[in-house]
Amino acid sequence: MDTTKTTHISLCAGYGGIDLGLRGAIPNLRTVAFSEIEAFACANLVSKMEAGLLDPAPIWTDLKTFPWEEFRDRVDILTGGYPCPPFSTAGKRKGKDDPRHLWPWIADGIRLLRPRICFFENVEGHISLGLSDVIEDLAGMGYRTTWGIFSAAEVGAPHQRKRVFIMALSLIHI
Repeated sequence: MDTTKTTHISLCAGYGGIDLGLRGAIPNLRTVAFSEIEAFACANLVSKMEAGLLDPAPIWTDLKTFPWEEFRDRVDILTGGYPCPPFSTAGKRKGKDDPRHLWPWIADGIRLLRPRICFFENVEGHISLGLSDVIEDLAGMGYRTTWGIFSAAEVGAPHQRKRVFIMALSLIHI
């Protein structure tokens, strides 16, 4: 990999919103892999790659089988908007008992990957269900973590759509 680039992996990438934002903020960003399970979202990512809006990179459709070892110590930033149904107040809030709960696989991936920075997004309901586990797991792996809740209206959208954003910085790389 090109060491002059800031390397990035995007988990649960969706339509690539976090990726597009990062690319605008970090000019030397190079996304080396994506994970996304939904076929329509994968097609959207490929379309953005073909248009030059996102870096061409492989897309893994099953985060549970992502090849973390292949990227160990070679990725600066890990991002993701992991599934919200386990935490959403619009759903059954099954948390760890929801089969869509992917945090354990992401945490295992962080342990193997050891990125300098982790940045995640989820629904407001995550604050009262599961967020403390994420923060504790990251701290146990040597990350200084902060989080905040922000709404789409804060950046000019006509709706609230509050989201929790989690930023974790590796204390090993500081």
